[in-house]
Amino acid sequence: MTTFSGGCQCGAVRYRVEGALATPHLCHCRMCQKAAGNYFMPLASADNSAFSLTCGAPRWFFSSEFIKRGFCEQCGTPLFFMTDGGDRISVTLGSLDDPSAIIPATQDGVEGRVSFFHALPGLPERHTDRSDLPGGTAGVAGSSRQHPDHDTDHWPKERDHER
Repeated sequence: MTTFSGGCQCGAVRYRVEGALATPHLCHCRMCQKAAGNYFMPLASADNSAFSLTCGAPRWFFSSEFIKRGFCEQCGTPLFFMTDGGDRISVTLGSLDDPSAIIPATQDGVEGRVSFFHALPGLPERHTDRSDLPGGTAGVAGSSRQHPDHDTDHWPKERDHER
């Protein structure tokens, strides 16, 4: 049986899905854009019975009367999308430990798609460069508080990294 795991950036909320993730898609609707803080939100769903939290618990925001969205209260990572009272939960594909494991099959909510979306693959590409910071990109990586992309037995308890 396939197992997928994932979680938020800081590691306060971790989850597991036992079995397949269905309907992988990019949602371009305005509500998903706002929830993701991005041009679209990549999602795939599973039966509630296949889903479990392995660390912590999300906070929930009702983005409409029927839809609730789960996120990490500590770092703000958007994690889940769910119809209130429904029998399925959707996970954000970027929160998976291996985000490349699920390939989106459709684009939904295309009425909200940004007009320049088709041009994005043609933009110039650059590798990450933080030479503006002490230690550069390696300095950022060496001081990262991001949880690793796998379950851990323990993680630093200090979760409030705001300045």
